[in-house]
Amino acid sequence: MKSVLDSVAAVLLVAWVGGLWAIGYIAAPTLFAELPDRQLAGRLAGELFRWIAWVGIVAGSYLLVHRLGKQGFQALKQGFFWIVLVMLLLVLGSHFGIQPVMQALKDQAMPQAVMESAFRSRFAAWHGVSSIVYLIESLLGLILVWRYRGS
Repeated sequence: MKSVLDSVAAVLLVAWVGGLWAIGYIAAPTLFAELPDRQLAGRLAGELFRWIAWVGIVAGSYLLVHRLGKQGFQALKQGFFWIVLVMLLLVLGSHFGIQPVMQALKDQAMPQAVMESAFRSRFAAWHGVSSIVYLIESLLGLILVWRYRGS
């Protein structure tokens, strides 16, 4: 029988991975497709990405502590632990490393939109890096849900 802590772990995993996919591959593209103002779409998408980053930080931290508490150092021999750790490091690197650089470029471009400024190519490069990190995190999350849904 699963404990409450196991159920919390399952809910957090679903919230994190489901949120990654729903925001990154449904909500954000829809914002850019439907809103005529790309700056507004970008601000709203950025806010959604900020929220899912915090969900990932909380969920990833809990999942690691939960797994270590439940299985001790045996957890270090399991793919689940290492995938969650990599996902957590990716979200931390993106949220506290890449996103502040992108925000600084936006701030420097003001009052122009960053994509209409001299910072366009640098912003596009960092956006590309951010997108790749997000894709890797999303795919690792898919692996977690696919392979470890019952553990």
